[in-house]
Amino acid sequence: MPPASSVTLRQQRLGAELRKLRERAGLTSTAAAALLGAPQARVSNIEAGRYAVSADRVRTLARNYSAADEAYVDALAGMTGARQRGWWEEYRDKLPTGLLDLAELEHRATAMRVAVTVHMPGLLQTPEHARATMREAVPPLRPYEIEHRVSYRVKRQAVLFEGTPTSYTAIVHEAALRMGFGGPDVARAQLHHLLEMSEEPTVTVLVLPFGQTGFPASGQPITYAAGPVPQLDTVVLDTDHGCEFLDAEAQLQRYRSVLDRMESRARPEPESREIIHRIAAEL
Repeated sequence: MPPASSVTLRQQRLGAELRKLRERAGLTSTAAAALLGAPQARVSNIEAGRYAVSADRVRTLARNYSAADEAYVDALAGMTGARQRGWWEEYRDKLPTGLLDLAELEHRATAMRVAVTVHMPGLLQTPEHARATMREAVPPLRPYEIEHRVSYRVKRQAVLFEGTPTSYTAIVHEAALRMGFGGPDVARAQLHHLLEMSEEPTVTVLVLPFGQTGFPASGQPITYAAGPVPQLDTVVLDTDHGCEFLDAEAQLQRYRSVLDRMESRARPEPESREIIHRIAAEL
C-alpha cells in the first residue's frame, strides 16, 4: 500500500499501538522488518502512521510480535483499510485538524464520559450557546469562522441520536450552569435543552454542585472516549491551544480515576435535574 497522504489521528494511533507491540516483544524496527521481509523504513513509516497498512499485514505483525490478545488484534485490524470519508472531511480546510480528529473519535467511540467546569459539554450545547461562547474566543473569530464551528458542533451531536446512540455521561460543575453565556434567554434555553437531553436513555447528566470540599481535576474539559477494547481508549483534553489526545495506559488510568472521583461527588440524576431546574428558574 502507498504512503498515506494525510495522516489522521486514527492512523497515528494504529502505528503507535504496533510500535508498543514490537517494543514489548523486545524487537528493534530492523529485526521486525527482517521478519516481515521488508525494508526497515517500511516498519518506521507504518509506526508513524505515514504508510497505509492492510488488516492482513497488521495480523502478520502481531503474530511476529507474539501478541496473544485476539480481541485487541482484531480491533487493530479493524482500524486499517481505506480512510472513510466522514462528514467531518468537509471541514478539512475550514477547521483545525484536531477538531476533525475529535469528530472522528466521537463517531467511533463505544461510550463517552466528559467533565466540564465552565462550558457546557459540546455534544449537549444549543447552537445559540455555542455561538455565544465562540464570540469570546481569543483572538476573535470572524463571523463565518464562528458559523463553521457552530455547524460542525451541531453535526457532532448526531452520535447521540443516529444509528445506535453512543452512551454518554456528562459531569457538569454548577459553575458551568451559572455562566450565562449569551444572556438570560440563551442561558435559560441551554439549561432546558440540558434537561431534555438528560431524559434520553443513553445520556446521563450529573451536576457537581458548589460546596464540595475538594475537586479532583484541574478544571479543563475532559473527554474519555472508550474504544472497541480498553487498550484503544483515548482521553481528550480541551486546551487553549487545541485538543490534546492521550493514550498512554498511565494517563488513561489517571483520568479514569479522576472521572470516577468526580462522578462519586456529583449528585444523582434526579437531584441533578432539580438543580438545573432551579437555576433555570432563577434566570
